[in-house]
Order: sequence, then structure tokens, then C-alpha cells
Amino acid sequence: MEKEKVKISALGKVLLETGALLMSSGANTNRIRLTVNRIASAFHYDAELLVTHRALMLSLADERKDKFYSSLKRTSPHGVNFRLVSGISHMSWKIVEEGWTIDQIQTELDRLKELPHYPRLVILTFVSLAGASFCHLFGGAYVDMAITFVATFAGLFVRQQATKMRFNPYLCIFFASLVSTMLSGLAVKYGFGENPEAAFSTSVLYLVPGVPLINSFTDLLDGNIMNGMVRGANGLIITLSIALGLLVSLFIYQI
Repeated sequence: MEKEKVKISALGKVLLETGALLMSSGANTNRIRLTVNRIASAFHYDAELLVTHRALMLSLADERKDKFYSSLKRTSPHGVNFRLVSGISHMSWKIVEEGWTIDQIQTELDRLKELPHYPRLVILTFVSLAGASFCHLFGGAYVDMAITFVATFAGLFVRQQATKMRFNPYLCIFFASLVSTMLSGLAVKYGFGENPEAAFSTSVLYLVPGVPLINSFTDLLDGNIMNGMVRGANGLIITLSIALGLLVSLFIYQI
């Protein structure tokens, strides 16, 4: 009896950690529920999971309904880490197919959390190259692409620094938008480049909240109305922060 209580408690903690990692890494609500239920079913438990934007509540019960576990876990600030989402998804199928123990699951979760991120310079460089590519798609010449590259690089660097200094996430986005548009706005102000407007308009595209808006849409389609609305509101506030940075630059340069 006592051994069974320890088992269900340990499994509940692992499931909550799994759900929280998925939530903070950009997974939608349906994926979180499916993954948690898949792992719980592999141990012959029924799981009921309540997913909110800031917390998860889990209830576990065995097949005879005489062993229960219920707990709540707050989630960390949301970001995007598809490597972690994919790793947890693969792990959940291995649990079903290979009959992993709870200790094996915890070991794998610890390994996934410790996976190294890409070097900062690599992220800055390739995100800036993506911005320059968008500029080219919008009709920018090579000079305009170079301006977009520099503006994106500087803006993303500022956002990373502001995040490290624990500024409000929306302020971090505002600072990044302001820096990027102030730099690219110089080209518009003084007519530098063949199509400086393209550089100005594409220098903030790296800030567009694609994942929150997509997750909002999929949550709404899946019937997770509350989470869909919260994620949609989060995406709209991010968009407003980007727009405010653009507006301040337009006001300063009078363009």
C-alpha cells in the first residue's frame, strides 16, 4: 500500500514537470494533455490535467479508483524550445513501447533540460540573416539588406540583454523594436540605400509572435477557449509593443 502511494506520487511529480516543460517551451494545450495522458496510461493510471497559462493541476487515479494523487505546479515564463518539445514527445512513445521506469523518465527529463543551446553569436547572426532575406523579398537591394542585418542584430542583442536584466518581457520587445527601427530609420531619414523603407519595415519581423498566435488559434480550434484567448491576448500585447517601438522611431525621425 505504502509502495503504491510512493509510486503514484513520484509519477505525478514527473508528469507535472513534463507538462510544465512543454508549456514553457511553446507546446499547445492539446499536445500537453496528449503527452501527459500517454505517459500516465503506460503506468495504468487515469490522468486529468487542467492547463492554464501560468499553472498546471493534475489528478491521478489508478484503475480501481482507490489510489489518488492531486497537485499543482506553476509554469516558468514561456519561450520557444522545439528541441525540448520534440524530445519529450519521442520520450513519451519510448515509455509506451519500452516500458520505462519513473527513474528513467526523470533521468531523460534532466538530460533534455541540460541540452546546450545554440551559441549566442550563431543565433544573432542567423536571425539577422533571416531579416535580411525578408528585406530582399520585400524589394530591398544589398545595401538595404545590410542595414536590416545590422538593425536586427542590434535589436535582438538588446532584447537578450534586457531579458537577462529581468525587465518586463513586453518592455524587452519594445526596447528591441525601438533599437532596430532607430537604426533602420536613419536610412529612411537620409535616403540611404535603394529601398530603405523595406529595411525599416522588415527590421522588426524577428519579433513577430508567431508561436503564441499559432498556439492561440490551435487552442481555440481544439476547444481550449480560455488558453486560446490568453495566448491570443499575449500575442496582441507583443504586437502592440512592436508597434510602439515603430511609433516612437517614426515620431523621433518625423518620417
